[in-house]
Amino acid sequence: MEDKKRNILLSENQIKERIEEIGAILTKDYENKNLYVLSLLRGSFIFAADLVRAIDTKTQVGFMTTSSYGHAEESSGKVNVVNDIPDNINGLDVLIVDDIIDTGITMNFVIEHVKSLGAKSIKTCTLLDKPSRRTVNGLKPDYCCFEIADLFVVGYGLNYGNYYRNIPYIFNWENN
Repeated sequence: MEDKKRNILLSENQIKERIEEIGAILTKDYENKNLYVLSLLRGSFIFAADLVRAIDTKTQVGFMTTSSYGHAEESSGKVNVVNDIPDNINGLDVLIVDDIIDTGITMNFVIEHVKSLGAKSIKTCTLLDKPSRRTVNGLKPDYCCFEIADLFVVGYGLNYGNYYRNIPYIFNWENN
């Protein structure tokens, strides 16, 4: 992949502007609520950090690590909990934050898990949504920064292998 040209899909500035917009919406929607932002690691850590800084209301943050990809470009379809939620979320308004929703299998799994822990409300927020890949019927993010086509993308937290998360924009590689 190193020798292929990068095709920038979303610039650093486009991402920043959209996160500010979503942050303003979340600030209104979660005013006077007990907001708990649950970041799904590792992919969402950059997005979640920028997002919580754009939310101007009292916010708790926690992390959960799941795995369904390993080092592949496609989900295995089986979700494993690597590190569970470290906090008691019973009675809290949970916003699950992920980098991308494609099949929806991971997000659906996490929603059900959060329900089982007694969250008062559950909503989802994703940087990217690939609805054309959805296999979980009816799953749609409550908040979404960008809808994209069925492309394998990296950067801004999304990885290939364990690399490229640090790139400040989102790209795919052009086919030659």
